[in-house]
Amino acid sequence: MGFYLRKSIRVGPLRFNLSGSGIGVSAGIRGLRFGVGPRGNYVHMGRSGIYYRATIPVSGGAGARSHKSRGPEIPTGTHEPLQEIESGDVSQIVDSSSADLLKELNEKHRRVRMWPLALIGAVLLLVGGMIFGWPGWFILLLSLLCAVGIYVTYYRDLLHKTVVLLYDFEPEMESAYGLLHQWAEHLSTCAGVWHIEAEGRVHDRKYHAGASSLVRRKSTFIRKAQPPYLKTNIETISIGVGRQTLHFFPDRVLVYDARGVGAVSYLHLELSAASSRFIESEGVPRDAKVVDYTWKYVNRNGGPDRRFKDNRQLPICLYDELTLRSATGLNELVQVSRCGAASGFVDAVGHLAAVLPNESSQPAAVAGGAAG
Repeated sequence: MGFYLRKSIRVGPLRFNLSGSGIGVSAGIRGLRFGVGPRGNYVHMGRSGIYYRATIPVSGGAGARSHKSRGPEIPTGTHEPLQEIESGDVSQIVDSSSADLLKELNEKHRRVRMWPLALIGAVLLLVGGMIFGWPGWFILLLSLLCAVGIYVTYYRDLLHKTVVLLYDFEPEMESAYGLLHQWAEHLSTCAGVWHIEAEGRVHDRKYHAGASSLVRRKSTFIRKAQPPYLKTNIETISIGVGRQTLHFFPDRVLVYDARGVGAVSYLHLELSAASSRFIESEGVPRDAKVVDYTWKYVNRNGGPDRRFKDNRQLPICLYDELTLRSATGLNELVQVSRCGAASGFVDAVGHLAAVLPNESSQPAAVAGGAAG
């Protein structure tokens, strides 16, 4: 999962060009372009600091875990209520270095898109014209005007809601971010990737395959993806964590959900990896390591409890778990099927944090540029 570093990106009719002296912005068609520059908004990454320049106007056994069973044979009270494992509201996940960037991202996130309203208005207008018997030539002309209006409105929305973020790397920083992409690719190739949503302790293990705790989990993703309405000249890593999505940028993690955007600097991100025994009832992924077996219903000595029907044997797998936390409210747990895959990702994030400048002695790590 190596990443590219482009020198220009397009946002609607605008092209943002990154050069050694800064950013230029041009607009037009092939063979005829108008531009401004060379200075603008961009982030310079490396030991020397992060800089921001703005000239563009901005508007099974003990310890094992298992799934929560919903079978009718299990009485109530055999486990504690599952406690949600999720981050706080994104409006609270803000570190000091990201405040200005998040202000711009959230401001544009809240802007209403006008082109769907223009489309609905055009359809109603044309349907009304046909009902009232307007001439065919007039309806055709009106259709063309409506199409142009919708097109212009769509690009107006794109320019008013999009934030442009351009990175210019020093070699050490580029190498560190490339290493993060390599380990993210390693994680993304795991046969099983899950987000742990909730966890609770078990009171009576015989009903839960001898597990000490239950979890609620859902399949998720680790892949290359950019956040909505943010254009950048690099590829970013995306991890789904329930209602939120984590986007790993070179200097911070952006936390997106339907309500807004939060951020955590790598200098403040608490990331850890550990192996965990997991009683698998959904089928063993092809790259999982099976370390033992248990029974769906166990007796005190660990054997099968023969009072229960459908008491099948279940494998105990050794999975990796990736924990992501911050003092500002980030709290997520991701599980992958390949043992040993998560530790390299944690080390890569640590290395990236090590080559970032110290925020207490460097200019604020603000990285915002806007289109429109």
